Amino acid sequence: MRKTILSLLIILLGTCGFALGADPPSVVVSIKPIHALVTGVMQGVAEPELLIKGGSSPHNYSLRPSEARVLAKSDLVIWIGPQLESFLEKPLATLGKNAQKLELLKAVEGPLLEIREGGTWEGDHHEHEAKHHDHEAEHHDHENDEHPDEVNPHIWLSPLLAQQIVSTTARVLSELDPTHQQRYAENSYRMRERLNKLHNELINRLAPVKTIPYIVFHDAYHYFENSYGLNAVGSISVNAERAPGARRIAEIRAKIKTLQARCVFSEPQFESRLVQTVIEGTGARTGVLDPLGAELAAGEDSYFILLHNLADNLITGVR
Repeated sequence: MRKTILSLLIILLGTCGFALGADPPSVVVSIKPIHALVTGVMQGVAEPELLIKGGSSPHNYSLRPSEARVLAKSDLVIWIGPQLESFLEKPLATLGKNAQKLELLKAVEGPLLEIREGGTWEGDHHEHEAKHHDHEAEHHDHENDEHPDEVNPHIWLSPLLAQQIVSTTARVLSELDPTHQQRYAENSYRMRERLNKLHNELINRLAPVKTIPYIVFHDAYHYFENSYGLNAVGSISVNAERAPGARRIAEIRAKIKTLQARCVFSEPQFESRLVQTVIEGTGARTGVLDPLGAELAAGEDSYFILLHNLADNLITGVR
């Protein structure tokens, strides 16, 4: 009887020990498209926490106290980097030593693209300049940075780079949580296959509109355009909260005509009335491109819906 009780205790303690050891890591992801990819890698293990919900822009986001507490309790934070989510720099610097940070701009092997400025490309990241100057004041070794501020941070819009994000995430999670290593590996393979299928579908869908010129309000789509040989011919910089003056509107209209843009694509935060004012008399159409999936429900499928929506909206706009 005594041996039976002892055996049961050993089994019970062993089971409890396994459950404790098998607890998955607490993972926080900054933006919805990356959250979708990480969700796919963690399927069947745990659900990562999404930091920026809804349609808020990571460029000028302000961290809430509740979100700061979520970060403080995390085991792993996955973000693009200070070029996109500059608001995370200081909070991440104060995390404990046990919390890992996966900065994707440093983790992917490329090819990475630069922000397009000059000529027909108008700067659209002036909201970062003060923050970048502060960053430079604190770190005087930018010339040694692996990926300086000039790198376009919207890497998730390339399914091929998304495959790298998936592989890197699976590797880091496996090191952090070896109990679920096999599941992470299986999910990584499944996600990469799914991303490869998406890439081939988009190649075929976008091929008929590759040569048609268009203009964007924000140079967020360089990786998408580069992946499918699209013909973005420039950008225009417009403040979503303040209508441009008459001289500026005339400049924009002249630019649209000169570049023979078939369509001018804004983003969800711009009122349609403002966009219509800007293009009036140019013969160009208007469309909306959303690089973040503001209205999409968070989850693995949202990444694939996001890319399909980009293709659909672009095709509709330029045809």
